[in-house]
Amino acid sequence: MVPKLNLVQAKSILIKSGLPGADYVINPYNGCLFGCMYCYAAQIARWKHPTEEWGSYLDVKTNAPELLKKELTNLEKRLKNKNFGSIFFSSVTDPYVGMEAKYQLTRKCLEVLADFGYEGNISIQTKSPLVTKDIDVLKKLKDVTVGFTVTTLDDKVSRFLEVKAPPVSSRIEALKKLFKEGIDTYAFIGPILPYFVNSEEKINQLLDKLQQVGVKEVWFEHINLSPRIKARLFAFLKKESPELIPPFETADSEEYREKLEKIIRQAMKGRSLKMGLGKIIYHRKPRRSKLINFLGKKQIVSLPLIKNTGDRNHLL
Repeated sequence: MVPKLNLVQAKSILIKSGLPGADYVINPYNGCLFGCMYCYAAQIARWKHPTEEWGSYLDVKTNAPELLKKELTNLEKRLKNKNFGSIFFSSVTDPYVGMEAKYQLTRKCLEVLADFGYEGNISIQTKSPLVTKDIDVLKKLKDVTVGFTVTTLDDKVSRFLEVKAPPVSSRIEALKKLFKEGIDTYAFIGPILPYFVNSEEKINQLLDKLQQVGVKEVWFEHINLSPRIKARLFAFLKKESPELIPPFETADSEEYREKLEKIIRQAMKGRSLKMGLGKIIYHRKPRRSKLINFLGKKQIVSLPLIKNTGDRNHLL
């Protein structure tokens, strides 16, 4: 299937964030062609693309760099400094999705921040080694960290669930290269994959490899099985590997999360690695319900509450 590209003009690009550890987010694109089956952004992006499959479209915000320059100037005038808090790339896209090679919107936004002399932390999270092409710009920033989502060390597993994303082996190599270039790096183990990476042995193997390539901080996140994500993921599993549905279903329990947390905290002991936020992130059950048809069975489920940030892109 040929992806649908939409060249759009954004109304705002530096958006106040509701995400943990981020004050602002920058999304040079909307949508993501990687099409990861567990991605939380798939349910958020439905506001703009209600009938299109996640992974099949990408909105290219062609005016993002110019808009960012204007918004930074306005904030500096209002706040009288060049540190407005932490800025995160990105919440509803991968900032280094393949089309970045052509449009270079993330690179141009980073150049704007460097030229502006931004003094706050800039954090980038991606699944693509394309970020290494921007090492020259990254070195111009005063405080920058680059993170990679690493949910497994097995390319077959990453290809299965992360579909069109670069293989995890290439991400490990990119982390190694960034470390050698003096760029601070972190890893995001999120979601912690049920069945594939939820044992003491697998967690330790993953942490060992991340330490070997110079990672200083690791963020963990329990799998988000809110209704829309669960419906999409389980429909995929039902078709491709139905035997995986029970272990993934089990992962949506407090007992499972408590057991997994003990394994992770034990695995982190004695390591130089810092745990992001000092805890495992978990998006708790939301507060409103609706009757939906899920895999042929009607169920009462909770729907996620959305915080309107001008781009309708943040979960509370």
